Amino acid sequence: MAEHLSWGRYLAMGLMVLAGAAMQGVGGLGYAMFCAPLAAIFFPELVPGPLLAVGAPLALLAYLRERDALNRQVAAATLVGRVIGTFAATGLLVLFSAHALSILFAVLILAAVSLSTLGWRVQPSTTNLSIAGVASGIMGTITAAGGPPFAIAMQHLAPATMRSTLGVVFFAGTIVSLSALAWVGRMGSGHWLLSLVLLPWMLGGFLASNHLARHISKASIRRWLLGTAAVSACIILLRVWL
Repeated sequence: MAEHLSWGRYLAMGLMVLAGAAMQGVGGLGYAMFCAPLAAIFFPELVPGPLLAVGAPLALLAYLRERDALNRQVAAATLVGRVIGTFAATGLLVLFSAHALSILFAVLILAAVSLSTLGWRVQPSTTNLSIAGVASGIMGTITAAGGPPFAIAMQHLAPATMRSTLGVVFFAGTIVSLSALAWVGRMGSGHWLLSLVLLPWMLGGFLASNHLARHISKASIRRWLLGTAAVSACIILLRVWL
């Protein structure tokens, strides 16, 4: 798979990963929301396994950079929900098509973003974070983009707390998702090799975010979270329609 890549295609993949990693390093999420829809259209061999494999060390780096800001209660609530959602996705795929589930979650995300911009304030309570974790686990397993529910539930957290907490949640949740994919035979040696050759681009994007993250305000990050969630949902709908 990776050995048959042209240089042009590899460069395009790398730039996509670099941009997504920089976004996640600044806003706590954005890598999957940016990369997954584009990859589904232009680089289907990356979805979902290789994208998840590159995202796992990215999430770990995000946590390690701001680990002192970690909110353990938030992390525990969202992580439990994420794991439940990951396993629930396998059952839902038996009952419903991936397209139908993608449409449902995209519409729900757009509705939540609209309500948030109109003044609806989602409190980052344990219940809300657990629900967001379940939704993220389902969306992440089906579409490789599990960030939008967290964007809604965590939009009012301190940026450093959100980034470090999401780092823990995404890392652990991604490992579970990768294990499930490997178990059903959808993450082979070719996928792992493709992930490996994209790691330098991920590292470059994350390093670029180190400077940017210190100069972005909380209000700007909230707007970024809601905007990327909305765009991600729209792209998922566009992909299903196409």
